[in-house]
Amino acid sequence: MIQLSTGNVPTCPNLCSQMFDTHNPDVLTCLSNLSNDEVFTPPKLVNEMLDLLPAEIWSDKSATFLDPVSKTGVFLREIATRLILGLEKEIPDMQERLDHIYRNQLFGIAITELTGLLSRRSVYCSKTANGKYSVCKQFKDEQGNIRSEPIQHTWKKGKCIYCGASEEVYDRDDDLETYAYEFIHTEKPEEIFGMKFDVIVGNPPYQLSDGGHGASASPLYHKFVQQAKKLDPRYLTMIIPARWYAGGKGLNEFRNEMLEDSRLTRLTDYFDATECFPGIDISGGVCYFLWERDGSPPCEITTFRNGQMSTMKRPLLEADGTTFIRFNESISVLRKIQKFGESSMAQKVLQSKPFGFRTFFKGEAKQSDCSVTLFQNGGVGYVPREEVKVNAHLIDQNKVFISTAYGERGAFPYWVLGKPFLGEKGTCCTETYLVIGPFSSKKKCKNAMSYIQSKFFRFLVLLKKNSQHATQRVYTLVPMQDFSEPWTDEKLYAKYGLTEEEIKFIESMVRPME
Repeated sequence: MIQLSTGNVPTCPNLCSQMFDTHNPDVLTCLSNLSNDEVFTPPKLVNEMLDLLPAEIWSDKSATFLDPVSKTGVFLREIATRLILGLEKEIPDMQERLDHIYRNQLFGIAITELTGLLSRRSVYCSKTANGKYSVCKQFKDEQGNIRSEPIQHTWKKGKCIYCGASEEVYDRDDDLETYAYEFIHTEKPEEIFGMKFDVIVGNPPYQLSDGGHGASASPLYHKFVQQAKKLDPRYLTMIIPARWYAGGKGLNEFRNEMLEDSRLTRLTDYFDATECFPGIDISGGVCYFLWERDGSPPCEITTFRNGQMSTMKRPLLEADGTTFIRFNESISVLRKIQKFGESSMAQKVLQSKPFGFRTFFKGEAKQSDCSVTLFQNGGVGYVPREEVKVNAHLIDQNKVFISTAYGERGAFPYWVLGKPFLGEKGTCCTETYLVIGPFSSKKKCKNAMSYIQSKFFRFLVLLKKNSQHATQRVYTLVPMQDFSEPWTDEKLYAKYGLTEEEIKFIESMVRPME
């Protein structure tokens, strides 16, 4: 950190630049991230989040602020900058003002000992709060108001009772990081500092490995949001992955809590996380929100896609809806479709693992007289008919196969789904694929595939597909059609009476699938 001073009062680089019109590079704009799950927040993004708060709070000397997941200290640093300017009239003496702000208004909990040092350096301009160059002269210890205490998990039946971490993975020697975050490893977060807070801000860790198959991990960020709400602050703003919109692994309860919470008054949604975190790929994008203790609906929703922005005040849940609908421009399309009252295409989609075989299951290399064709990860194999214990009746029916997972990295517009293919009689698959059907004929299968390949179909899937996984639930907004005939986008647009503007939006989001 570059250390500058004005007279006897040391100042942080960004504040010095603003006050004295000097050029001072900000090191926090160029730090490498810890991982895709522990992401450093760029100062520009931090200030966009802080702009959600009422302007008068920056001139309130009694307001208190907490970052419970401090990594670089950037949230507290930017808050300090605003308070230093906002309290200038009320506390004219600079050193008195600094002492008041840092001692009485700013608090943080670092996620590791290392980030504690980094946060103190960013906030206090000194790695120790009571050091010679610290901007605050009131601290008697090295930590000041930015804690970094070693915390251990509390194990029960192989899992931490607070965060769900796997004992097998995270029961480590004392010299290794435990990833037991202090803020969520307590039933009474108000006891950490012995106080409550007016504002809680932050960018929490996103997930922890859960010891499952491959790179299996459990979400963690929602626990920080829920814990922050326990403190009942006036305002809460955090940036988190957007996968919670549709629920899923460990997130269903959190999704319901958030979408039914009338105090969620602002939501900013980035479908492509790289627009917030350059170079960081977070499947499903990210969002930040403002929760107000005294807030009321509707919610002001801002969506960003491919550099374009749209803002709209609307309910977080559409009528009879269970998930948040992304893209403000999609609401009018969805409402037109729902007026038809048609059943959902999800009724034709079997749940994951349709024939009981896991992704890693491999069939035999050679076909025998009693085997059926198995579409599997990496190609085709063969499995004895008697080994198919689940949905065996579908083997000799006409159906459609489609990938269960399909991810696009940086591609825009999107394909959304993998290309469907015909599942003829005598075929089955592993959970690498979903089954759509069955259908009474090959012709109906092909007509269904024409529908699946339409931009209209894939756009409606995109509204619920917040990760690479395309399970049965992502098809719930797609209306059923008559598969005695093929479908094109032109026929679908005309059927539902879409305007030129609505069609243009769909076609801007989804690219053709030849």
